[in-house]
Amino acid sequence: MSRISVRGFAVASATAVTTVGAVVGVASGNVQPSGDNLEATAADATLLADIPVGQQAQIQVSSLTQQADAQAAAADAAAQKSAEEAARIQAAKTAKAKKEAAEEKAEREAEAKAERASRDSVRDASSFSAKSSYSVSEVQAIARQMIPGDQFQCFSNIVDHESSWNYQAQNASSGAYGLVQALPGSKMSSAGDDWQTNPATQIKWGLNYMNDRYGSPCGAWSFWQANNWY
Repeated sequence: MSRISVRGFAVASATAVTTVGAVVGVASGNVQPSGDNLEATAADATLLADIPVGQQAQIQVSSLTQQADAQAAAADAAAQKSAEEAARIQAAKTAKAKKEAAEEKAEREAEAKAERASRDSVRDASSFSAKSSYSVSEVQAIARQMIPGDQFQCFSNIVDHESSWNYQAQNASSGAYGLVQALPGSKMSSAGDDWQTNPATQIKWGLNYMNDRYGSPCGAWSFWQANNWY
């Protein structure tokens, strides 16, 4: 066992094969080993022969165990590398998701800020000087300054259908009056005594009505689309 442990099972096995080949070659007359080779071959053959059969089997099992250990270590290394790569990919996905969430939040906050600024910039009807008459473009300009920016188009859609922006429009059959066709028109007196002649007063009343009844001009427009009235 001591000598085989120095040379190793693989060397002993290979030497055994070499020795057998050498002996056969000499016997057949095909090979003429030199003196040194013949001595080494004989010595290696003696070395292998010195090891009991049971110990030879143990050495072979030990070699196979070492191979299995090496393969297991390689598999562990590959698994660790795979896990590290998966962790890296997941970290990248998480970072991307956080970035997108932050961008969406910033966008919502910017929209909310713009909406607040729009509402803060809204003018009251009393801030407009009264005139004897108003053109359609003048009435629309007043409405743009009184209606929040995100609600103006909905308000405009309703006024387009109700009065075509004629602040003196009157329905002969129902008595509805003004830009938003209040019924009766006298309802608009709650916004100002000049409700018949001042479009700003009519816009103020109409906006309050839409907010109170439908939540907003856009809510009123959605109802109008479904029912052709509001």
